[in-house]
Amino acid sequence: MQRLYIANKNYSSWSMRAWLVLAAFDLDFEEILIRFDAEAPTFKQQLSHIHANAKVPVLDVGEFKIWDSLAICEYLAEQNPDLALWPKLAHLRAQARSISGEMHSSFMALRQLCPMNIQAQYSIAEGQALWAQHAELRADVERIEQIWAQRSDEHTFLFGDFSIADAFYAPVVMRFKSYALPVSERSQQYMQQIMQHSAVTQWVDAARAEAV
Repeated sequence: MQRLYIANKNYSSWSMRAWLVLAAFDLDFEEILIRFDAEAPTFKQQLSHIHANAKVPVLDVGEFKIWDSLAICEYLAEQNPDLALWPKLAHLRAQARSISGEMHSSFMALRQLCPMNIQAQYSIAEGQALWAQHAELRADVERIEQIWAQRSDEHTFLFGDFSIADAFYAPVVMRFKSYALPVSERSQQYMQQIMQHSAVTQWVDAARAEAV
């Protein structure tokens, strides 16, 4: 059975993305969690024995390892062509890959100012203050809302059914909620869709139960 190495569910956004794809599509895997605050051996020491990159997630499929979240998801899509990990239609698949790649490489202000912390609970006033102080953060949120607004139906995921693209934006939903960032009603509807997905619920419940 393939093994997925992840870090704390409360904090590790990249772990969450790969884990959600495996869980949402009922793919067999063993989860191995290594805490960021591990000691003797440390997190880095443990990961370095798994892969030289010493970062999470890592998917060990037996013959080789994959150590990047997007590469992991692409591999899973290739290995399971009967499942719609990406949208079936070519133009939608290209769009889904584009916005997932954008998530993979962009939104630095959001990452730096609002690191994933599912247990965090900012007040509305705190979220508005953070929003008001950082133009770069507002620009990131505006762009993400543009992406989410392209959904054909307000009651669906980004491309109808849950896909890799939704897994890539699920940690953003966690950030928006934790830091109480002001977003549109349409964005809130998408966030609710994500929060109600069974795989997301499993991850969030486990994250909230973690010791910090």
